[in-house]
Amino acid sequence: MLQKIGVKSIDDLFVDIKTQHRPKSFNLPQGKSEFEVLEYLKTLAAKNSSQLVPFIGGGFYDHYVPAVVAALTSRGEFFTAYTPYQPECSQGTLQALFEYQSAICAMTDMEVANASLYEGGTALYEAVMMAIRTTNRKKVLVDGGVSPIYKKIIRSYTTNLHFEFVETPVVHGQASRSAIKNLLDKNTAAVVVQNPNFFGAIDDYSDIVDLAHQAGALVVESVYPISLGLLKTPGEMGVDIVTGEGQSLGLALNFGGPYLGFMATRKEFVRKMPGRIVGQTVDKEGRRCYVNTLQAREQHIRREKATSNICTNVALCALQAVIFMSLVGKEGFKELARINADKAEYMKQCLEKIKGVQVKRSSPTFNEFTVCLPKDASTVVEAMIKKGFAAGFPLSRYYPGMDNYMIIAVTEKRTKAEIDAYTKALAAVLVS
Repeated sequence: MLQKIGVKSIDDLFVDIKTQHRPKSFNLPQGKSEFEVLEYLKTLAAKNSSQLVPFIGGGFYDHYVPAVVAALTSRGEFFTAYTPYQPECSQGTLQALFEYQSAICAMTDMEVANASLYEGGTALYEAVMMAIRTTNRKKVLVDGGVSPIYKKIIRSYTTNLHFEFVETPVVHGQASRSAIKNLLDKNTAAVVVQNPNFFGAIDDYSDIVDLAHQAGALVVESVYPISLGLLKTPGEMGVDIVTGEGQSLGLALNFGGPYLGFMATRKEFVRKMPGRIVGQTVDKEGRRCYVNTLQAREQHIRREKATSNICTNVALCALQAVIFMSLVGKEGFKELARINADKAEYMKQCLEKIKGVQVKRSSPTFNEFTVCLPKDASTVVEAMIKKGFAAGFPLSRYYPGMDNYMIIAVTEKRTKAEIDAYTKALAAVLVS
């Protein structure tokens, strides 16, 4: 093969890569049998601390996934299906996506939703770009409570584009109204907020929406979907574009993915929305059927005129989400949210009994909250791992100077016994 393409060696294929960035060796080991490979993978898997009880959040949560979600999703007609470009051959997939869109609209109280995006961070980036296209403006205000992971994604995707991003401060856990009001001007395309924010704080952005609309800007809100079983919806606040990470809607943590980005908006902005939208119609015999109503993506409209340059969606993950939402139902969704909030509140009360631990209560929270410890949070997390707990997320990873701060998440899976054991273990770690 080397001779055919005109190179002398394998190394010649990589001459354009700087030496320090090349792999040290391409000498792969000899192949193994199926049995040997499985045994080796089991050995590797056993090295993971699968017994840790997780209290980590930060945008990804350990929720229970009913067994029927995997059972239905793994059916061949769904599991092996590709993009439904031929609707006459893809009615099942198209209907599932239509129902998914309908569920997202009901959950967010918005008018239209697309058939999914990659994950929460890129969905937020797409919403920012959608706002820029809609308003023909270049400036974006980003609240400091938006996930630092999402902010990095937005800046990475737009690094070579001539947009201005201004981050506004967080005051007592919530968005600074005065800073946003002072920065809003005729060049502002959007105000980007998150609810609950990265610190776990809940906010009502209705007043910010009014301020933004008075300046001709849109409001983009990233949401934690489970929280919408209790909280005021983006639609009730008047938000223009809603995005979020759908992992908590029936997707396991899966060591980081694949995940699901959802997006919903108001009907007036539908033609600026990226991705595809599945619609319901009737065929020539009057029978209900489903079609790709809008799909102006990069395959069809090139370069800067495309509504997105992200290649596809994650229909299989969207299918998992709609199965999960269908199983839980409207009242079950509310109950699930209440359980999460109640268990988090119980844990707050337990932690406040530990000497030196401060639970930050300047803002209401859902199932995730910030604590200040009398020791470095990263050190505490390491010590808690030895006691069987993934204790939380140290904020110093993204926020210099917050060495003693940590966010803790509690889901419906965490039992009273686990919370009590965590409290006991943390008290022991802090005095050691």
